[in-house]
Amino acid sequence: MKIFIVGGAGYIGSHMVKAAHQAGHDVITLDNLSTGHQDAVLYGKFEFCDILDTIKLDKLFKKYKPDAVMHFSAYSLVSESMTNPYKYYNNNVCGTLSLIKAMIDNDCKKFIFSSSAAIFGNPEYLPIDEEHSKIPVNPYGKSKLMVEEILKDFELAYGLKYISFRYFNAAGQDPDGELSERHNPETHLLPIVMQAVNGQRESVSVFGNDYDTNDGTCVRDYIHVNDLANAHLKGLHYLNQDKSLSAEFNLGNGGGFSVREVIEKVKNITGKDFKVIEGMRRHGDPSMLIASSDKAQKILKFKITFSSLEKIIETLVIR
Repeated sequence: MKIFIVGGAGYIGSHMVKAAHQAGHDVITLDNLSTGHQDAVLYGKFEFCDILDTIKLDKLFKKYKPDAVMHFSAYSLVSESMTNPYKYYNNNVCGTLSLIKAMIDNDCKKFIFSSSAAIFGNPEYLPIDEEHSKIPVNPYGKSKLMVEEILKDFELAYGLKYISFRYFNAAGQDPDGELSERHNPETHLLPIVMQAVNGQRESVSVFGNDYDTNDGTCVRDYIHVNDLANAHLKGLHYLNQDKSLSAEFNLGNGGGFSVREVIEKVKNITGKDFKVIEGMRRHGDPSMLIASSDKAQKILKFKITFSSLEKIIETLVIR
């Protein structure tokens, strides 16, 4: 298939570009490089494009005539969304609306959307399945949920077939060493810890040690970025089936690890020590977030390859 990978110069998007190329698809990356890196687009073609640029989008759809679109170009910093909600609603909602309008106008009806566990808000039970109530507590999560509602309306009105994947914590990087995780500023725990291991930062901060967990630190569900990419390929296959219905899937490992566990595991695997600073809680951080991926495993035949925290960390240290 010919696939537009929007946001393909970013962390997850660049891994998706590689996975789709290796699966035999014709890949075209669209990215405005606001947070992505063009040198991370190792396969297929690259087009500089902002999803709010309706004229450029229409030209690109007419030029390439893609069969499907995968969308990875949202802003995703929860704290920033609290202080600058306009940026998030404008790009994540208006930009996505612009993108799927261009799809409909050019008869492209298969769409895979990167949603987020942030749509659920504070968990009422664990693990979180697809039926869990959706009460997001920040503009980032609200923007993702708004798009999910838009997609339902577009399916009814225009015949758009879509999948929304709700990620929990994407982690790890390309085991071949061709791709890495590069954010500025870096906010994800594992790359921050690895920066401490490599001497690129003096310490790692732990935000809160009095949560209702075994060791008092937050527990999160980590899923390897290659497993996320594989889920998208499974989703693409699913959308190509004549009788398939649009659907939402949660993607996680199904188990959780605390911040302290992650830090200690990295120290054990690398044999390196570093300074850990105990800090205050961050506003809006739930004590535990763990996904149920049962639906994806049943319907998409999705399987986790990097099933342990050790396997995920090893992709970061074996370079």
